[in-house]
Amino acid sequence: MTPEAASTFTEHLCRTAPVIPVLVVETANYAADLARALVAGGLPVLEVTLRTPAALDVIREMASVDGGIVGAGTVLTRADAEAAKEAGAQFAVSPGATDALLSACEEIGLPLLPGAATSSEAMRLLERGYRVQKFFPAEANGGAPALKAIGAPLPQILFCPTGGVSPDNAMDYLSLTNTACVGGSWVAPKAMVAAGDWAGIRALAAEAAKLG
Repeated sequence: MTPEAASTFTEHLCRTAPVIPVLVVETANYAADLARALVAGGLPVLEVTLRTPAALDVIREMASVDGGIVGAGTVLTRADAEAAKEAGAQFAVSPGATDALLSACEEIGLPLLPGAATSSEAMRLLERGYRVQKFFPAEANGGAPALKAIGAPLPQILFCPTGGVSPDNAMDYLSLTNTACVGGSWVAPKAMVAAGDWAGIRALAAEAAKLG
């Protein structure tokens, strides 16, 4: 898979809904129910972070949910990418980018949304062919004003800002011409997930789907 093809795919993902839920899930027992609630609320693109021992099983369960497009987040190595794809992930997200990770995802055919925090990092990815990137950590790196400033000299790059994005500031990002969507965890609060409040999560997803 070429970087250009990967960016075409990730742009489609980012255009699907204004928010991509970033999910840290501790058990696969309720993974399908969580995915169904988010998809029903209008957020079909789901990022399952590889931060828990259950993450790959969670991806497998969510990948079986009709209408869902499930990817793996916090993909750092070739082994991560290979395991995520084997589990059914349709895309990968990384907080940054290394040559080894970029090459691995290209070689195994897993579309990657690579992370950048500075103009130099964004330019380097663009030079390789990645015109759709993750801006991370968004708030810690200056928030929407910083992303707007980066977009002035680099209008050809499209971003998905993640990290500190919330209902209070999501529109600050979504109003920018270089932002296609945002990533956020607020649509699946830990307490609601633990309580199995799928109706509540569906309602949060529906509200998020109306942004932008």
